[in-house]
Amino acid sequence: MDRYTVLLVDDEEDVIQIIMRKLNWEEIGFSVVGYACNGIKALEMVEEYQPDVVMTDIKMPYMDGMELSHYIKTGFPATKILIFTGFDEFEYAREAIHLEVEEYILKPVNSRELTEVFTQLKIKLDQEISEKQNVEILQKYYMESLPLLRANFYSMLIEGRMREQDAFKLLADYQISFSGPYFCCIVIHVSLTCVPGDMSPLLLSASVQKQAEERFGEKWRAKSFPYLGNTVLITQLKLENEISELTDECDRFCKYVRHIIGAVVTVGVGQVCEEILGLAASYASAREAVSYRVIYGASRAINMKEIVPGKTGVPGPANDEDLSVLFKMIRMGSEKEVIKAAERYLKLTFSSARSLQQYHIDIMELITSLYRFSVNNEIRAEVFTYDMRELYRQVLDMDSDELERWLTDISLSLWEELNRERNQSTGSFVSRAKEYVFGNYADAGLSLDKICHALGVSNSHFSTVFKKKTGNSFVGYLTEYRLEQASRLLIETNEKSYIIAKKVGYTDPNYFSYVFKRRFGVSPSRYRTEYTEGEG
Repeated sequence: MDRYTVLLVDDEEDVIQIIMRKLNWEEIGFSVVGYACNGIKALEMVEEYQPDVVMTDIKMPYMDGMELSHYIKTGFPATKILIFTGFDEFEYAREAIHLEVEEYILKPVNSRELTEVFTQLKIKLDQEISEKQNVEILQKYYMESLPLLRANFYSMLIEGRMREQDAFKLLADYQISFSGPYFCCIVIHVSLTCVPGDMSPLLLSASVQKQAEERFGEKWRAKSFPYLGNTVLITQLKLENEISELTDECDRFCKYVRHIIGAVVTVGVGQVCEEILGLAASYASAREAVSYRVIYGASRAINMKEIVPGKTGVPGPANDEDLSVLFKMIRMGSEKEVIKAAERYLKLTFSSARSLQQYHIDIMELITSLYRFSVNNEIRAEVFTYDMRELYRQVLDMDSDELERWLTDISLSLWEELNRERNQSTGSFVSRAKEYVFGNYADAGLSLDKICHALGVSNSHFSTVFKKKTGNSFVGYLTEYRLEQASRLLIETNEKSYIIAKKVGYTDPNYFSYVFKRRFGVSPSRYRTEYTEGEG
């Protein structure tokens, strides 16, 4: 604060004028807003200006300084009061102390003493304002952090890490209303593999949480917070049997968000409890209900209490035959055949009604088989370079559509890696063959048999691959390369044709001329002459 305000009160105006002149008010951080000659007038001015300091005499007409101080302390407790008087009487001093007056100063007033009084008073005012501002800042910070504190409180509740005595204290501290009398946790899982093109996964989850808060906030007095990638709602029921109505509402919510924002949402509805400490068990059952979406499907609400054990079916073995078909297609099939085989495997193995436990076993066997396939075929699949336990957890948490996309993607990645390895392998010996030609084309004995022996491959395989990769047979490629070198030597040197023929692997000059003319349309000598004339 730049300057504090002072109101001077004395029935002797001369005294007030002296005080106003004696002090350098601006230098000590104060300004005089006015003065009054009696207590009644002073009180009116206090109400109007609300000064930081009132310096008043005691003995005045209509209302003395002590009565004025009493009114000021009652109506304006932040205002500081200085009393100065010519009456050095104990009773006045005692009452001044009772009123928490800052200073009791005797007339005549000394400027040095008065300056010291106001200097100390300014320090005190500065400290009080600083403390007040700090409290206001802390209060602001507290209110801003309240949503986070509440979310942490809710998390501790569902994790079972809250003692009853602590819970009720924090309910009051965080201004949370939990009137119940019944409670139920619901878990909202958003599939992040089905995200609309114009929306990020984080924005989609935030949008679903917002919709949930609007849908369940008022009627079900729901408290929502994000937890482990999902949105958790703690709902409050008036009657225990309202759980059926809540489940139906959750089911309608899944269809609503699918229609409005394109989100694939599964809601797990937990068990009802009568105490807030029972929310840990309610959350656990709601989280388990969400995991059943792999069996009952996504975009719906699943209430653990409504899942009848008989509906989960009899455990059955994984379909090894169709898994073998999938691996065969990865090795030898086309892209479409790989996709079709992956879809068929999932349809036959996972679409039938199975227990959640059997489903977990099947998933583990599938991941193990895929891993074994990649190792046996020496494929470095990126998906298997991370923590396998985390991979199991992620796959087990997928719904049916996510699982299909995951298996299709990994199958295609294995298929692509096998093809790449094959291409690298074949491309490698084709490159080696070309390098061999580069270094040995002058060898008249260079043949298909010789190069295949050098590369360690069969003639038939080499010829097939070489033709596929280059579009030419090996003999055709060798002839082309030799004639290109011959044409270069004819232009760049003056050597005779038979010398050049020998340098490019032809022992018979006549045969060389025949082959050269068939390639370029003219004899070697004519080729050199035409080039020389063209240059001239």
